[in-house]
Amino acid sequence: MPQQSRRAAEIYHLPLMDLLFQAQTVHRAHFDPNAVQCSKLLSIKTGGCPEDCAYCSQSARNGSELSASKLMEVQRVLAEARRAKDAGATRYCMGAAWRSPKERDMPAVLAMIKGVKALGMETCMTLGMLDADQALRLKGAGLDYYNHNIDTSERYYREIITTRSFQDRIETLERVQAAGINVCAGGIVGMGETAGDRISMLETLAGLEVPPQSVPINMLMAMAGTPLADTPKLDPIEMVRTIATARILMPASHVRLSAGRSEMSDELQAMCFFAGANSIFVGDTLLTADNPGEDKDAQLFAKLGLRAEVAKASQEGCAA
Repeated sequence: MPQQSRRAAEIYHLPLMDLLFQAQTVHRAHFDPNAVQCSKLLSIKTGGCPEDCAYCSQSARNGSELSASKLMEVQRVLAEARRAKDAGATRYCMGAAWRSPKERDMPAVLAMIKGVKALGMETCMTLGMLDADQALRLKGAGLDYYNHNIDTSERYYREIITTRSFQDRIETLERVQAAGINVCAGGIVGMGETAGDRISMLETLAGLEVPPQSVPINMLMAMAGTPLADTPKLDPIEMVRTIATARILMPASHVRLSAGRSEMSDELQAMCFFAGANSIFVGDTLLTADNPGEDKDAQLFAKLGLRAEVAKASQEGCAA
């Protein structure tokens, strides 16, 4: 086993109290331990995606009953962004169910970025695979962050997705970084993968030329009609271990406790925050999945003594 892989595996499998202590120590050296970055995610184009991601209800191949929508109008997106800002979000993330953006949609996408930036919010997009020119155009419009999750390990990738390769994901991340856009990249746990797959996924992210500025860790939300609909639930402690290992391997990155929070107890979320998670999505939906509403998050923050992080323009970022 390579030295880096051995170190990551040793970290992940530490006795839990030792792992949490190490993760919290690293977290405090880089962040305010009681501040959590709050983002809002909007689906600007839902359903009809040609990819076959086994976890996703937006795939046209998965037999879900989710109907495809057209790209939202720019002014509607900006109205939603204003509401998100008024509710306390500092970062606005916009996602489209595409394999990659078509030229006919780029003017509207660029206008959305410019409009959200004009509101004083950080911007993030997730649009699928990009070529170099598209990445540069997004940067030119002022995009702060691009979300492009690698989903799982390279070994397990073909078990989850067959319409694109793991290398396709890495190449888009490289183009995004070359364009000067911050990267938001993470994955999903609980899809039937092994602990070794989770470790390998984190190693890949930490081993990028520049580690992602934001690392969303999603717990699978098994969606009806998808191939993973009946997947047994992952032991929640494995989610905590994944968060803690991400924090140690990527100490300066925001680690987002992303999809799956609606099915987590307050106690599990508290453990994840202690393990180094310091970012969440606010609002009652994440693309097509449920999410705790603002009132429930406010109650949780009050109970734990947490507060929303003040925006730092163009420093960190992301989506689910």
